[in-house]
Order: sequence, then C-alpha cells, then structure tokens
Amino acid sequence: MELNQEISQYIRDHSGEALELLTTLAAIPAPSNQEEKRVEFCRSWLRQQGASEVLVDPALNVICPVGNWKEGPVSIFMAHTDVVFPDTDPLPVVRDGNILRAPGVGDDTANLTALLMAAKFVLQRGLSPREGGVLFVANSGEEGLGNLKGSRQLMADYGKRTRQVISFDGGTGGIINRAVGSRRYRVEIRTEGGHSYGDFGNRNAIAVMASLIDALYAVKVPQGGRTTFNVGVIKGGTSVNTIAQQAEMLYEFRSDCREDLEIMERHFQALIAAWQTKGVTVEVQLVGERPTMGPVDPAAQQALVEQICAAIRRWSDQELRLKSGSTDCNIPLSMGIPSACTGCYIGGGAHTREEWLRIDSLEAGLHLAFDLVLQAF
Repeated sequence: MELNQEISQYIRDHSGEALELLTTLAAIPAPSNQEEKRVEFCRSWLRQQGASEVLVDPALNVICPVGNWKEGPVSIFMAHTDVVFPDTDPLPVVRDGNILRAPGVGDDTANLTALLMAAKFVLQRGLSPREGGVLFVANSGEEGLGNLKGSRQLMADYGKRTRQVISFDGGTGGIINRAVGSRRYRVEIRTEGGHSYGDFGNRNAIAVMASLIDALYAVKVPQGGRTTFNVGVIKGGTSVNTIAQQAEMLYEFRSDCREDLEIMERHFQALIAAWQTKGVTVEVQLVGERPTMGPVDPAAQQALVEQICAAIRRWSDQELRLKSGSTDCNIPLSMGIPSACTGCYIGGGAHTREEWLRIDSLEAGLHLAFDLVLQAF
C-alpha cells in the first residue's frame, strides 16, 4: 500500500496524539530487564486501539500480530521499550518550545511511538498483509546487559518463518545494515587485603585490577574490520585506609568482523590466564554476547536497504548514512534474515540524561514509519 494523500492527512491529524503518547511513554521507567511498566502500558494501549490479540512473551516482548502470523511467513517491525537509565520512578520529561527533553526520549521512545501509531492505523483500518503475517513488537532488552533478550526470543519463536526485520532505533537518516558483534565480561579480582598501615605490602585488588586494565588497553586491535574495546565500569574497595580485598570491572570488545572478534577473545583469555598466575583470585563471567553477520542473501539485504533509503528520501532531508552497529537486528542478521535499523526523529544526547529531540521532526518520522510498515500491506 502506498502512503497516499489520505494517509498523509491522517498522520497530520494525529500528530498531536502522537506527541501526547510520546510524552506519556517517555515518563514511564524501563531499565533493561525491568520493562514491566512500559510493557503493561503498551499492551493496554494496543488493546484500546482494537487489537484482537496482544501477546506478552517470556522475554517481555509485547507482540501485536496481524494476518496469517501463526502459519505463514512474517515480517517484523519492532522498537525497543528499554532505556539505559536505572530509574524506577517516573523519568523527567520537559518541553522547551520545539525541544522535548527526557532520558531515552529518542532512543528509543520516539521510535516506539511511531511504531505504535502505525500499528493503530493498521488495526483501525482492518488492513491485511500482502503475504503471511506482520508482527508489531515493542521489544525488550536492547540496551546494555539486556543482551538482546527480546530479539533472541522473537527469533527463537518466529525466526524460521521471518521474511525480514525492520527495527526502528536511532535517528532519521542513519541506517544500520551490518551487525557489530560484541562480548561483555564481568571480571572480579580478590586478594587478602588488610589494613593500609598494619598490612602494608599485601596485594591490593584495585592495584591488580588497574594493571590488568593497563594490559588490556595495550592490546592492538586487529585490522580486518572496525574493532573497539572498553572498560565501562569499575568497582571495589572498602575505605581509604583499607587494602582492597575485591575489585571488579565490566569489559567489552566489539567488531563488525567475526574473525577479529575471535582474535580479541584470544587476547582477553590469554591476559586473564596470565593474571591468574599472580597468586590472586581472578573470576570471569560472560554477561553479554551479540553475534556478527551471518549468511544473509546480499540481494535481499540490499533490496531492504534500498527500500528504507527511498522512504527516508521521500520524507526527510537528512543525509543518508549506512553504517555498522549493534542493535536488535544482530540476531536475525546472524541467522541470515534480511534486517536493517533506522530511526524516526531528529535529536541528540542519546544515552545521556540530557537527551533531546525536535518536536517538528516527529511528523516526518511518522510518515517514514507508516511508509515502511504499509509496504507490507
């Protein structure tokens, strides 16, 4: 179905409703693995729009199915509910003229709003997919240690029948069409510790951790693709006059090249083995793993990317940017399913408490989301 004048007028007529929905959603806390409040809101809202069936699966994905989704091939449109912030109280939402500010307001609440509004249109018009079924999914666990739990569950349940996946995530103009894989580890070091004066000379877990971090940062990344690494969190110690008995860190490395990811894994494991010979306890836990690209048909992937590019050109003057990234699309891409990620707003400050978006960009974002969704009908 083409996005005609009538549908465009519908979007304009409902842009105020979309802004109200965004403002409401943005205030609802949704830390990764604690998305229940947004899950319940989305489920209730979709039912109010006329959905005959709304499912919530074990991973806390909210799924609104349309058409022959139980047996036929399915196309999936998704946007994640979780944000990076740990708040369990309402998030602060502030409007300042044409700017709306809130932690997570763009990533990914604006895109979730666009997805929901497109689903509402489909439901209220009683549209049927051209082939098989369509799943509108407000999915969980995209951020941080959510470890793509929602996308994993979707692919476990529907992957064998999935034709393609479009994830609404990020800002308008960006298209993520290649998967950046990653591995994330929690490393804990324990020593005998003691009093800073009376037991001086005992090993300090913080100092041992610091030396390990220094060694990790001395590793030269391989050059097969783009590879990075980072120590994002460090914790440990008891007081200023205590030799630390315990310290821990969160460390990740990522790459858009499968072979380079394995090289980084070998470097990491070699350093851990070396530090385990230093007479201290070193324990390692894999807390997150995201796969890289699988055997995706190049022609099918290119066709999907061109479809998204064309829609962006129709509704935005933003520069097109094809790039690699770590998103919900990692899971279907690793399985060979054509998938890509794009966004429906203009803003900045993602993953900071000062995140913002331009309210006047939302109508074009709705047009983009409707355009891509309605091509399945």
